[in-house]
Amino acid sequence: MKMIIFFTITLTCVFFGNVSNANPLPYESIFNFGDSISDTGNADKTHPPFPSNSPYGSTYFKHPAGRFSDGRLIIDFIAEAYGLPFLPAYLNLTKDQDIKKGVNFAFAGATALDFEYFIRNGVDKPATDKSLSIQLGWFKKIKPTICKSKKGEIGGNDVIAHLSYRNVTELRELVPPMVEAITNATITLIEEGAVELAVPGNFPIGCISGVLTLVNSTQKDDYDQFGCLIGYNTFIEYYNGQLKHAIETLRQKHPQVKIMYFDYYNDAKRLFQTPQQYGFTSDKNEIIKACCGASGTYNVNVNIACGSPATTVCPDPSKVINWDGAHFTEAAYKQIAKGLVEGPFVKPSLESPPFKIA
Repeated sequence: MKMIIFFTITLTCVFFGNVSNANPLPYESIFNFGDSISDTGNADKTHPPFPSNSPYGSTYFKHPAGRFSDGRLIIDFIAEAYGLPFLPAYLNLTKDQDIKKGVNFAFAGATALDFEYFIRNGVDKPATDKSLSIQLGWFKKIKPTICKSKKGEIGGNDVIAHLSYRNVTELRELVPPMVEAITNATITLIEEGAVELAVPGNFPIGCISGVLTLVNSTQKDDYDQFGCLIGYNTFIEYYNGQLKHAIETLRQKHPQVKIMYFDYYNDAKRLFQTPQQYGFTSDKNEIIKACCGASGTYNVNVNIACGSPATTVCPDPSKVINWDGAHFTEAAYKQIAKGLVEGPFVKPSLESPPFKIA
């Protein structure tokens, strides 16, 4: 089976399996690894589920669907574009369930680095120990039932969302071990037979309402013309640069493997720069606020989660980018997915999708 993996914010690895001659679709399966940016129900399985009246999932599913947004995620849009079903969460699988079209191993709060790293280094512990290595272990358990050959594609990983809230200098110190963890995971998957990889960089975290709230800088010079934190976006540019350097090294060592880079940074940043072009509000103050939150400059209160009685939801989530302070709206994820599948933000590009993202 030919596969691709990519790690997203946080971390998402996706395998795209190439199809047989009898199947007209470009890929026959997707296997995804990550955190809340792509989790479709694993965390929901082990934590108290969202209440039935929660705003999560309200736009598309009309009820909570294990996703940390008002609707579909990037991985959902990618699956739809390639004619595949939404990925079932690994922890929700039943004994005889058909998983040949894909499985989602992503777990909200997951990190690229193992849980023990944070303990050893005195860094704030992540919300879960379901790191990339744990998710890879889950994949290996089911691989015999889905892989008939050892061909594959593979991808990379983004910076873990909760680490984005730390001091920029401290974050730079964490980049080498994170990039190393991604590189090692990539090598492992190549050894498993991967022949194509897609490795995304990270989002412009300086534009995320939760980060803006936590930093809460009163210095005008800390912000760009779009209201985003310059220092934090500069850090992401540094991280992405280091990641791309690691990717190039991997390409040289494994010339038989096609490694794609997913430019999440510029794909998402354009939405904040020219929001009206993509159907969002042109109000610069509103575009960086969270849709679901509890007042404040960015409608974020770190002690009051979206869906709590004290929070409100904006009238039209499709007009804003930030959903709950840490995640984007379905509308934003849709535009990002289009930039990857149909646009210029993957080099070299994915296979042409049989369906438009709509």
